[in-house]
Amino acid sequence: MKTDLLTKDPLTADLLRADGLTKTYPLPGGGHHRAAADVSFAVPRGGALGIVGESGSGKTTVARMLVGLVRPDEGTIRVAGEPRTARAPRGKAARLARAREIQMVFQDPYISLDPRLTAGQCVRTALRLHGREESRAEALLDQVGLGARETAARPRELSGGQRQRLAIARSLAVDPQVLVLDEAVAALDVSIQAQILRLLDEIRRDTGVALVFVSHDLAVVQHVTDEVLVMRHGRVVEQGPTDGVLSAPEDPYTKLLLASVPGEGWDPAAAVRARAAL
Repeated sequence: MKTDLLTKDPLTADLLRADGLTKTYPLPGGGHHRAAADVSFAVPRGGALGIVGESGSGKTTVARMLVGLVRPDEGTIRVAGEPRTARAPRGKAARLARAREIQMVFQDPYISLDPRLTAGQCVRTALRLHGREESRAEALLDQVGLGARETAARPRELSGGQRQRLAIARSLAVDPQVLVLDEAVAALDVSIQAQILRLLDEIRRDTGVALVFVSHDLAVVQHVTDEVLVMRHGRVVEQGPTDGVLSAPEDPYTKLLLASVPGEGWDPAAAVRARAAL
């Protein structure tokens, strides 16, 4: 059973609101694949929503629609009550304003970082582009735990965790209202994951930025989100407060995801039974 997250005033209480997002792709041999179907949710200022599911569930498609990398076939996205246009805006000022609404941090930040720039230059460039004081770069890098040595280093000279911190600092440089993180800690060691998750929790509480955390890892989502949305085959099968959904799931697919997480007393047979029950 779904818990309705959309009972609040959409123009005041919710910083980010998505209604009825749908995306369909044509298949090479004919027919269509519906990657997302009627996906709706809301995130308040300073809130954190997790979108979970296995590969092919549609969670990354939703993330890319939020940022504007994919255009939805149907549905609307609002930030602070204002609709995001389906088409990319024309003109530098409009593009920059749109970028300040929602920023994205990818699983592999290396591909989105300019290898020629040091960490400090990377953040200063983002600040300058958005008309902000470049002197803020040091404070932003310090906020994400990067010191003088890392500030002077180029991406290839940083560890995976340090590159992810840099990507977060660069995103924060534009003062975004929403930060979308697509499997942002999936490739990191557990200890580094914990550091990044604590950092994100501190940032949202200090700045009011809303987080949308896309992940297949339920343990990660449980530690960093207030609400969770479970997707399967492009559809939302369950959503509501994270603690409630993950401690007492109602949908068989959510139960399967939980049964598949190794841990103390884990029974692989329970995951097999959960899969068979779908």
